[in-house]
Amino acid sequence: MSIRHGLLALLEHGPRYGSQLRTEFESRTGATWPLNVGQVYTTLNRLERDGMVEQSGEDDAGHALYGITEAGKTELRNWFERPVDRSNPPRNELAIKLAMAIGAPGVDIRAVIQSQRHHTVKAMQDYTRLKAQALKAIEHGGTGERDDVAWLLVLEQLIFQTEAEARWLDHCEVRLIRLAATTGSGTAPPATGSPNTAHGTSGAADAEPHSDGSARQPSDRTEQARTST
Repeated sequence: MSIRHGLLALLEHGPRYGSQLRTEFESRTGATWPLNVGQVYTTLNRLERDGMVEQSGEDDAGHALYGITEAGKTELRNWFERPVDRSNPPRNELAIKLAMAIGAPGVDIRAVIQSQRHHTVKAMQDYTRLKAQALKAIEHGGTGERDDVAWLLVLEQLIFQTEAEARWLDHCEVRLIRLAATTGSGTAPPATGSPNTAHGTSGAADAEPHSDGSARQPSDRTEQARTST
């Protein structure tokens, strides 16, 4: 996540102070990636050092304001135009966990997969419930519509991401079962339930979000963060 570019995008709308930037960043992303004021000011100091922002006086309450410079605008335009680099993918804790669980003594990897699938599908349901709320807010319009649209796009990315994770978990379980059957390695110890019915999930396909946002429903923590902004 590029905090620096997110702050530059907000500053392009006019001078802001630190806590104001934090509030607007979290409002735009639904508090999916919460910031603290220390992070904001540390990033602002680096942006100022790099000539991308500059201090623009104070507001009526005495808050130090920051504004974007021409160099900052150029950097922001380049960021919008430049694809996100996938040559060095971020570490994925779940993929690392399953890789390390293969052959680990006393670990039932299918139980690990089923437990994660249950959590993933629950998260997908929570995300889609919040998507319905965002759609409702957009339909009613209002001063926060831009933030609601931005939050909707973030939610839909999370829904697609969790859907893909659920499908991948199904694939992992089937793959391990087949390998165990063909090699006799015991890589996938028996676990209750079948690949697509563990914990009553009936597979990732059933968890796909509907186009009207009514099907599935981030965790309670994400919802609380959203409603607190």
